[in-house]
Amino acid sequence: MEPTLHNGEIVVLLKTSSLERGDLCGFSYSNKVLIKRVVALPGETVYMDGDGNVVVDGVPLEEPYLTEKALGECDIEFPFTVPENEYFLLGDARESSIDSRSSVIGCVPREQIVGRLFFRLWPLRELSFF
Repeated sequence: MEPTLHNGEIVVLLKTSSLERGDLCGFSYSNKVLIKRVVALPGETVYMDGDGNVVVDGVPLEEPYLTEKALGECDIEFPFTVPENEYFLLGDARESSIDSRSSVIGCVPREQIVGRLFFRLWPLRELSFF
């Protein structure tokens, strides 16, 4: 999730029944908790072009948290409609992130989501709420 998060940081997730576009969330995958950003909600249609620009339901997504846009590893076809009770999640390091663009992970079902990122606890110099 660089540049937003780095390896070794300790974060707190908040169990919630609702996620919004832009939220960072943790989900269970292969006995690990991965952190990704919510880009599209259930029933929404996502499109990404070759330059990594994201459009959700016809509206270009503002992504000030990215340092570089990229299509990255992608084996799904766009436009893509997110199934009900699932979320389209992307990492912030788009050129190297494995996320909903890959059929390996795909859209993440609600029951796999552990919670929304709430607080960065460590390192202390980076202490912050999300």
